[in-house]
Amino acid sequence: MEHLINQRVKTIEISGIRKFFNMVAHMDDLISFTIGQPDFPTPEHVKKAGIAAIENDFTSYTHNAGTIELRKAACDFVEKKYGLNYNPESEVIVTMGASEAIDIAFRTILAEGVEVILPGPIYPGYEPIIKMMGAVPVHVDIRENQFRFSIEMIKPYITDNTRCIVLPYPSNPTGVSLTVDELKEIADFLKDKNIFILADEIYSELTFDHKHTSIASFLKEKTIVINGLSKSHSMTGWRIGFLFAPENIAKHILKVHQYNVSCANSIAQKAAYEALTMGMDDALAMKKEYVKRREYVYNRLSLMGLTVVKPDGAFYFFVKIPEAIHLNSFDFALQLVNETKVAVVPGNAFSKYGEGYFRLSYACSMETLEIGLNRMEQYFKKWS
Repeated sequence: MEHLINQRVKTIEISGIRKFFNMVAHMDDLISFTIGQPDFPTPEHVKKAGIAAIENDFTSYTHNAGTIELRKAACDFVEKKYGLNYNPESEVIVTMGASEAIDIAFRTILAEGVEVILPGPIYPGYEPIIKMMGAVPVHVDIRENQFRFSIEMIKPYITDNTRCIVLPYPSNPTGVSLTVDELKEIADFLKDKNIFILADEIYSELTFDHKHTSIASFLKEKTIVINGLSKSHSMTGWRIGFLFAPENIAKHILKVHQYNVSCANSIAQKAAYEALTMGMDDALAMKKEYVKRREYVYNRLSLMGLTVVKPDGAFYFFVKIPEAIHLNSFDFALQLVNETKVAVVPGNAFSKYGEGYFRLSYACSMETLEIGLNRMEQYFKKWS
């Protein structure tokens, strides 16, 4: 029966991040710098709220868009943190993680043959959904601009078919953010164009050198903001995301969401409410530790002679593979893990513009980072 499977589904592949992780996860004594999973536990008060939800039998369907108390809390959170104003009644949807928010946004705004402009390298979670909608992903090479997406780079790719531009900042895999001026330039250029912006801001609470700014603060009427609690509150498994959009857009996305999952997990919604109200600054302690790790990893990689852009958000380094190593990114990562038992993600998992690089996640303890980087240093010494 496989010949009857949707051809668009048959042509997409499992994420390169997961593919490589699954290949090496069985190895003994493995140091894994692969998955973007915070190594901090979910805050205790948030876990207790989830337990209380179960004990109080809060286990039924909620409103399709999420409980009104959680939607109000989410709107209050982004207003206090980023100056964004959304109506909790009609302009926010609680989703099953940021991934579902991306999916339902694309399924609402895309159609056959339209184009979506994305920076490259980029997280691999967008392109498969775009292709399944019959739309066309258009990658823009940002490698020579310190991984920054600028309006001058975007302009040549705008066509009559352009439907959406993806702004995933802070970025996975590079950790780079855009400045206020860069965002405003993009907003000014797009304000008179019939083009959506999908702003994936899941790492918004993990910016290190400046406060996060959302492009929605300049161009709310065209922007769909994706956020959630996976990274800010170490709640990856709770699967709570948020989609913010003007009512005339959100009301259509809600229909797709309703037929997709009905509503987000009721128990996780109670925990999320606790996170956004009593744990508004829970990310600060984690961020402080990430800054220490960033400085340590940056210094170690630099001393190894590796070319690396210092990230200002998230918890990743996107590192250029030395020219002396005549291997593609996948074979390099395979050789590295076989020789050192250190796993990184090959750059080609992040589009063709990630080829020649590897991603290192520093969402792990300083002890683990030291052991893994010591092993990597020995590996790179033989190529220097």
